Amino acid sequence: MNAAEDLIKTFVESHPADAAIAFEKLEERDAAQIIGQMPAWAACLLLERLTPHKAALILEDVEPQRFREWLPELPPRIASSILHQMAPERRDEMTAGIPTHLERQIRDLLTYDPNTAGGMMEPRVTSIPINLSIQEAIDYLRKARRQTLYYLYVTDAGGKLIGMLNMRNLLLSPPQDSIASITNRDFFSVPETMSRDEVLTLIRRHRFVALPVVDIDGRLVGVIRHDEALRAVQQGAFEDLQKMVGAGSDERALSPVGTVVKRRLPWLIINLLTAFLASAVVGLFEGTIQKVTALAVLLPIVSGQGGNTGAQALAVVMRGIALREIVSGAARRVIIKETLAGLFNGLAIAVITALAVWFWSKNVGLCLVIGLAMIVNMAAAGLSGAAIPLVLKVLKRDPAQSSSIFLTTVTDVVGFAAFLGFAALCMPLLLN
Repeated sequence: MNAAEDLIKTFVESHPADAAIAFEKLEERDAAQIIGQMPAWAACLLLERLTPHKAALILEDVEPQRFREWLPELPPRIASSILHQMAPERRDEMTAGIPTHLERQIRDLLTYDPNTAGGMMEPRVTSIPINLSIQEAIDYLRKARRQTLYYLYVTDAGGKLIGMLNMRNLLLSPPQDSIASITNRDFFSVPETMSRDEVLTLIRRHRFVALPVVDIDGRLVGVIRHDEALRAVQQGAFEDLQKMVGAGSDERALSPVGTVVKRRLPWLIINLLTAFLASAVVGLFEGTIQKVTALAVLLPIVSGQGGNTGAQALAVVMRGIALREIVSGAARRVIIKETLAGLFNGLAIAVITALAVWFWSKNVGLCLVIGLAMIVNMAAAGLSGAAIPLVLKVLKRDPAQSSSIFLTTVTDVVGFAAFLGFAALCMPLLLN
């Protein structure tokens, strides 16, 4: 057993990311048994790389005392993100009796929305007081913990962020000079309430390694690291993908069945209602379908092409919203562009489909009907795929929230109505 423990510790130390992937696949109870026997440094290496949801599930089977022993070695942001996934009573149990300063850091982080700068930041950051000399600042930095150093931030006596230092200037300036003389007061900082999307836009645009976070009074409260921003981008992309199809943004592959049902069922019910709406449209043309049964065979082609066209437009517009490419005043141009793209693609697909239907049925009327329906539905799909997320954004709703469900409703209803409507108008041609 000792040899196995040594092997696991070596694996975690040498390849912590791979070890975390392996732990993600284990049952929570088995993972808890293994991690509970690890030294603090090894347990923290794993917890930093596990998803917060999985880490919280594992810790449910770990003695609270063990977690309290690990907390001083665990970055407060990681600790708070894990505790955020726990029930309040379990959270209190896991943090009971920890050092006051650490408890305060974690509690403060738990008050932030995870999708804000405050929820993304690492509160442990070293700043240099403005009243030090160059030599005193160098000595001060030598005593600081390495993991708390990002850029060299300068603060006043009240902790307010004043500026930044260039390491080259710090090391080459005369030791007796003051820090104030070489402080760069032209810097970027973000308020703790800034949204995650805005923070990511800043980091991507200016290629920051780290970004300081300040409170309402301008005091330095933390820093957002570049790797945390990358993790947030990935997490946000997956959350949007899940929300677009009606799954909960906080769902994971191993989420409990109860959580999955609770998150998905409301949107499935909405999807069912919209499906009834599409069926009602088909029902209006029941007599038309009875006269030309080939219409029933071709219906899925029209709705399917509309769905694909709308999904393409939706994906592009969602990317534009996420990357802040769609600036104020550009929404109208985006909608027109996607509508025209759907129209021109619809013309091309209409010709191909009409030719295929001709070889199958030798019915000119059927070719004309499906061609016209394809053009109308694909143009409408491009329009709705672009407009739905933009309208949701204007209404201050999440553009990703089940956009695909609303889109499917539009493409099905418009596709069925156009196809069967043209069929009713062209009935003499269809019966020839």
